Amino acid sequence: MKVFISVDIEGIATTTTFDECEISNPIYKAHSEQMTKETIAACEAARAAGADEVFVRDAHHYAINIDQQQLPEYVTTIRGWNGHPYSMVYGIDKSFDAAMFIGYHSAASRKGNPMSHTNNPNNIYIKLNGEFCSEFTLFSYACALEGVPSVFLAGDKDLCEVSKNLHPNLVTCPVKDGLGGITVNYNPSLAIKQIRKLAEQALKQDLKNALTTLPKHFTLEVCYKEQKTAESMSHYPGIIKADDNILRFESSDFYEVLRAIKFIN
Repeated sequence: MKVFISVDIEGIATTTTFDECEISNPIYKAHSEQMTKETIAACEAARAAGADEVFVRDAHHYAINIDQQQLPEYVTTIRGWNGHPYSMVYGIDKSFDAAMFIGYHSAASRKGNPMSHTNNPNNIYIKLNGEFCSEFTLFSYACALEGVPSVFLAGDKDLCEVSKNLHPNLVTCPVKDGLGGITVNYNPSLAIKQIRKLAEQALKQDLKNALTTLPKHFTLEVCYKEQKTAESMSHYPGIIKADDNILRFESSDFYEVLRAIKFIN
């Protein structure tokens, strides 16, 4: 079995503010360590479930957060950015049997995490087919585009709850809750144990029944904080300017949706 793991930081057990997620901030180191530990738990779960290959995609900010020295020998890490629309799951392809997501957070304009956002803080929200769209939605759908089922998600409670219907038999592991500017952080050590336990369960299910069916058509809507940003981005091919700060894009090909997001968000 070959497993792909994408890892972010705003949805790990310990973070509350964006400052804690900035590599230049002294307090960042403790949280990158928790990010690494949660990643290791997912890797160990994959191994216990029968994986002989595990690929970890470091997917936060500069994508150089996870301490590779601590990862098991059977793990390959993908770091940095090259501009590909698959972004946070770059490296995913049809050779993988399953995908898992660690440290993911709620969508822009959703409760559940003081750092709720989708891709960057320049938008108020991104909607896909009328629903607030998280990074998990975007990149788990990218996995589905390659025929790879997304079977496990760890992050804030709200994201876990609203994401359950996106993928058949998705196993979720909330590691914190949030409302407004606060987080209720579950014990970090317990979060690691729960990720280890539930991720293994997720991978031991019948993976043939875990792949979602993507919608046949997609309507993407991006609402920007500033109208000047919307005006600048409105020149991408196929974009409709729906309002002063709202752009829309439609396609039956989800890859084209991801490509549009890469350029307009």
